[in-house]
Amino acid sequence: MVKIDGTYGEGGGQIIRTAIALAAITGEEVEIENIRANRPNPGLSAQHLHAVKAVEKLSGGRTEGLELRSTGLKFTPGALNGFEGEIDIGTAGSITLLLQCLIPVAVFADSETKVRIRGGTDVKWSPPMDFYTELFLKAIREMSCDVHLDLKRRGYYPKGNGLVEAKITPSHQLNGIVLVEAERTGEGVVKGISHSCGLPAHVAERQAKAAENVLNAEGYDSELKTEIDERNGKRTTGCGITLWKGYKSGSALGERGKRAERVGEEAAGNIINELESASASTVDVYLADQLIPYIALANGKSEMRVREVTKHLETNMYVTKKFLDVEFVIEEEEKEGEGVVFVIRKG
Repeated sequence: MVKIDGTYGEGGGQIIRTAIALAAITGEEVEIENIRANRPNPGLSAQHLHAVKAVEKLSGGRTEGLELRSTGLKFTPGALNGFEGEIDIGTAGSITLLLQCLIPVAVFADSETKVRIRGGTDVKWSPPMDFYTELFLKAIREMSCDVHLDLKRRGYYPKGNGLVEAKITPSHQLNGIVLVEAERTGEGVVKGISHSCGLPAHVAERQAKAAENVLNAEGYDSELKTEIDERNGKRTTGCGITLWKGYKSGSALGERGKRAERVGEEAAGNIINELESASASTVDVYLADQLIPYIALANGKSEMRVREVTKHLETNMYVTKKFLDVEFVIEEEEKEGEGVVFVIRKG
């Protein structure tokens, strides 16, 4: 049995998602202790429960300790089978974080998985939905993953009620991904979506305009779309913006008392930081850690460059190496005028 310390590294839910997914794929039992022990609300949340339950369906597995606020669980996987169904996380539990656990398992199942997931699509402390569709899916498709996500309805904190339909066709064999050439600073176009639900149309428009002003002032062309649903206030109310260029992104969410202009400026500042703080990097810090399990499972060489080795990245490496005979090589590289980058290779 693989034993995992839930306090390692960033000590959050990522440990659970990666460990459960890799346990199902490898057929190894896993026991996770001290789950989120250092967080304000320790133990499993509703989002974690639904992620594990989804993998139970895929793997025919069983779990001990699977209850709200539990700080320990033991998961025993079975045979991987695709399924068709619905998952309602409730309120604004993150859909993208649930997918982080579900997708890799479904990729190795024996049949297609189709699932409708209700919850939050754009909420704090989780990847926004547009990051998943425009960066993450693009990367894993290069690795031979056949995954399609259809955003039917956005969901924000606290109501949630977003809806995403996922279709995952088994691949069984992944190819490595080599991302070594960064786009030149200032070249290309920054794309993005500024969205709002249950709010006046000018909110999303102001977010987009503010982001465009910051990007243009720094020499970047931009193509930003607005997605507005003024009628959706009964289901969910909120707003946000996600920007991307290549495999780098920046995003921000609206909240009560936060001006739309500030939301747009914050997202623009975030992507500029990724594009310019280490211009030789090829992926942003968020994509880097999410690719680690896929790189470990893939055949052949994988390589990427990132501006920072984050706690999330270290944590995913720690958990992944518990299940797979893999080594990751991290080398610091500095080029004049391009800043310091960390080259990550599968050893």
